[in-house]
Amino acid sequence: MKQKRIAKIERITSETKIKLELNIDGSGKADVKTGIGFLDHMLDLWAFHGLFNLKLTCKGDLEIDAHHTTEDIAIALGSALAEAVGEKKGIVRYGFSYLPMDEALLRVALDLSGRPEFVFSGEFVQASIGSLDTQMIRHFFKSLAMSSRMTLHMSILYGINDHHKCEGLFKALGRALRQAVEIDPRRTGVASTKGIL
Repeated sequence: MKQKRIAKIERITSETKIKLELNIDGSGKADVKTGIGFLDHMLDLWAFHGLFNLKLTCKGDLEIDAHHTTEDIAIALGSALAEAVGEKKGIVRYGFSYLPMDEALLRVALDLSGRPEFVFSGEFVQASIGSLDTQMIRHFFKSLAMSSRMTLHMSILYGINDHHKCEGLFKALGRALRQAVEIDPRRTGVASTKGIL
């Protein structure tokens, strides 16, 4: 019987209260309520393109700004991803995606290596998209990479519209992660000559 790769995370701090359930063998269904409309939209897209089922609620101190909510959601999501893949036996491990989003072209490459690293190339022009500061977009991805212990490289290769750039990054990340967590039927153990990830 196939083991279910599902993680449930509760993260409660003085700034946020998060409940999250992630199924990495899902069908792309998302029920996301972060209090930040644009972030809800991005996480819906991430789950849909990754074929992940995601349930997420967050009550954060949005009366201050979106920083704590955005960061803590990324930390919780990264922790859930790490828990769901477990010992990483049989997974492909690497994933990448080039994704065109209208006039923008995005690239994501990642390794579920257990060695957290984050490299980001690209710029946003607007100060915010909806109620989300654009400086928090990069920070979200960095927090996700660190908490999931993945190596994550993301690039805005070109583009004009900041909404398109951000949407493309979330979609590309979903597609790259879907590739990386897939079970390779030819692989026994982990995808490393060291024998451990």
